[in-house]
This record gives sequence, C-alpha cells and structure tokens, in this order.
Amino acid sequence: MAMITTKRLLLTTLTLAAVLTGCSNQGSSAGDSTDGSKNQASGGTKSVAEQVNRQIIGIDPGAGIMKSANKAIETYGLKDWKLVEGSGAAMTAALDKAIKDKKPIIVTGWTPHWMFAKYELKYLSDPKNAFGGDEQIHTIARLGLKTDHPSAYAALDRFEWTPDDMAVVMGAVQDGKKPEQAAKDWVDANADKVGKWIEGIDKADGKSLKLGYVAWDSEIASTNVIKYVLESKLGYKVTALQVEAGPMWAGVAGGDTDAMVAAWLPTTHADYLDKYKDKVEDLGPNLNGTKTGLVVPAYMDIDSIEDLAK
Repeated sequence: MAMITTKRLLLTTLTLAAVLTGCSNQGSSAGDSTDGSKNQASGGTKSVAEQVNRQIIGIDPGAGIMKSANKAIETYGLKDWKLVEGSGAAMTAALDKAIKDKKPIIVTGWTPHWMFAKYELKYLSDPKNAFGGDEQIHTIARLGLKTDHPSAYAALDRFEWTPDDMAVVMGAVQDGKKPEQAAKDWVDANADKVGKWIEGIDKADGKSLKLGYVAWDSEIASTNVIKYVLESKLGYKVTALQVEAGPMWAGVAGGDTDAMVAAWLPTTHADYLDKYKDKVEDLGPNLNGTKTGLVVPAYMDIDSIEDLAK
C-alpha cells in the first residue's frame, strides 16, 4: 500500500509540475507581465483561459467537489477545459508555487481551509449555482451504533463546533504540529465547550471504535478532535481510518466503520447520501458555514466563473 501511495503521489507531483510549467510558459512570454491580472488589464492578448492553459487544479478524483467542478465546466460551457486530478496536498502545493511566482492559477477550494488565512484568495462567483451554495458538515453513524455504543453515539450526536474552532486546529497542523497534538491542545483550551459534548455520559472502559475520514485538512482536524475526546474523556480506543469519500461512506453503511464527522451536505456528498441513506443514520450538522467553489489568487483580474468562457 505504501508503494502504491508513493507512486501515486509521484505521478501527481509530475503531472502538476507539467501543468505549472505550461502556465509559466504562457505567462512569461516576451512583453508579458508575470502577473496574469496585469497582462489582461493592460490590454494583453491573453485571456484568463489562455493564461492558465484552460486547466483547473483539483484534488482526489472521488471527492464531491470534483463532481461539482465538472458540473461547472459543463454548465458554463467551458469547452476544452481540463480538471486536473490530484490530492488536497498537491493542490495547495501548486497554489503556493503559483502565488510565489505571481502566476495565474485556478483551484478547487473550500472553506474552512487554512489556505484562506495564509494567502489572499477569492472565490469566483457562481451565478448558475453549479457548486450548490453553502453547506454543512454532518456526523454520520452506522445503524445500530446507538445500541452498541450509547456513550459514543451520544458524544457524536452532541459534537458541534465553528469554522473558527476548526481553523485553530488546521492552522496549528499547517504550522508543523502533529494533528493529534493540535487536537489535544484545542480540547484542553476549550474545556467548557467539550464538557457539553460529554456531560453525563458513561465511560466506555476500553471499547473499540472506528472513525472514517477523508484527507481534507478540515476533516483531519475534526476527526482528530473527536477521536481525542472519545479516548481521553470517555475511555474508548479509537482507530481513525483515512480513505477516500466513497469508501468512507461505504464503510459506515456496511458497518465496518462506526461513524464519520466528515459528510459535506447537501451538495458535495449528495450522491453518497442518496445511495446509502437507508443504511446510515444522519446525526445532523457538526459545523455550519462551509463553502466550495473555484478559487483564484486575489491579484487575478477575474470575478466570475462565467468569465472563464471569454
């Protein structure tokens, strides 16, 4: 498995390197500014589409945001555009390089995410609502969890925090802390909030639980926080399973995984909910105020997905 993952990461890195090289070559011709916005604003001949080589840098192919991005390409008539598959880490690496070089780039983005704190970014407006508007992150449990593990069920049902809470954990991880330590630090600093999640709940005395999550920075943060609470406050032994979205939902639906706190609804994971709605229990949102869409550096002279067709 490690060898497969390594090969996939290498392939993704090489693919993104080629993409960025293409963008760089287009943005640095004689007489062109390295700032894509200046090139267009000053009457240059290159459109945004030409500056980014008609490519959008995406993440994992199974992610719901990729389906929405493909829908946007179709909805807005972006012929000959390509959505580049990769990972969340590869996407942010490409974004970082483009911003350091002051190059144009378009990525699939979502909030909460640490990149909005680190860089000056903006969402392209989506007047045709291809991305479905604001969302929530829900907690999903397997059927029978309430009977088998009532304490875990109760804590998961009460688990709720804010984008600002999540941003603290994500930022700490981005600054170099291990996710487990960042989660512990946040829990220790928010005893009152955490206390409401576990008030009056019996301890579990070493019972085992499995939580599924996808490798988004937001879900790494939330899963590690609830994992630490279940372990340190209620005595569970928790295994966190990092998988892609499809296997995450299938695991909970099939009973191999007990729960997840990583379901983006009603749009991003809509297909999975439709497929498994009779085999899982939706405990409701644990976080409100999320958003997905196409994101660009603030210095780019473009404001709407509609403008990409020009």
